[in-house]
Amino acid sequence: MLGLPDHVTACLFDLDGVLTPTAVIHNKAWTAMFNEFLKARGQQEFDPVHDYNDYVDGKPREAGVRDFLASRGITLPEGTPDDPPGAETVWGLGNRKNVQVLKLLDEGKLEPYPTSVTYLRKARAAGLRCAVVSSSANTLQVITNTGLDQYLEARVDGVTIRERGLKGKPAPDTFLEAARELGVEPHNAVVFEDALAGVTAGHAGGFYVVGVDRVGGKHADDLARSGADKVVKDIGELLEEQS
Repeated sequence: MLGLPDHVTACLFDLDGVLTPTAVIHNKAWTAMFNEFLKARGQQEFDPVHDYNDYVDGKPREAGVRDFLASRGITLPEGTPDDPPGAETVWGLGNRKNVQVLKLLDEGKLEPYPTSVTYLRKARAAGLRCAVVSSSANTLQVITNTGLDQYLEARVDGVTIRERGLKGKPAPDTFLEAARELGVEPHNAVVFEDALAGVTAGHAGGFYVVGVDRVGGKHADDLARSGADKVVKDIGELLEEQS
């Protein structure tokens, strides 16, 4: 069904890079924030390809900040979620990055990937349960503004992670929580992910994992090594398999 194993009854979609091109916005925001921070310390600029994929993509903001800083040998106080964007703390830098994201979202209308919308519509028509699982605290805003909320029965995101004390990706907690909300077992659900951390999380949770390689095949091997059962360049390829 829809290019998936017959036992699948639910779909768990990552947001950024799977349903919407917000990964591009997040990448720009991380790059701008870190470059400003690194310039003041005379360090090499943030690499929007390798640093983004290796340290921040798919993770909660504070985890991305923490992991990237560690890669540069930088240690900052943890701070708190309420730290202002100007604070020199892990949470402060994360909040500074979020200011950049909101600014970029306000500058232009964000549209979901057309093939992802088609897949969501067909999945719901086929009776599959659907949820969005993202580390972003802006998930509700994005799915509402793009109209994706009409296809999604559950949402586990950055806000959920904080409120319920979940571990973010690459831990499987968020996907397991979404499956619980939908009332399905992990082996009956498929995870759609473009981030290595997300693929690792889905695999660790016992889900069937579809890796989405949005960079023209350059990421396919890494996704497979991280645990993807199948890798596609676009979700629409799964529909083509059924035609």
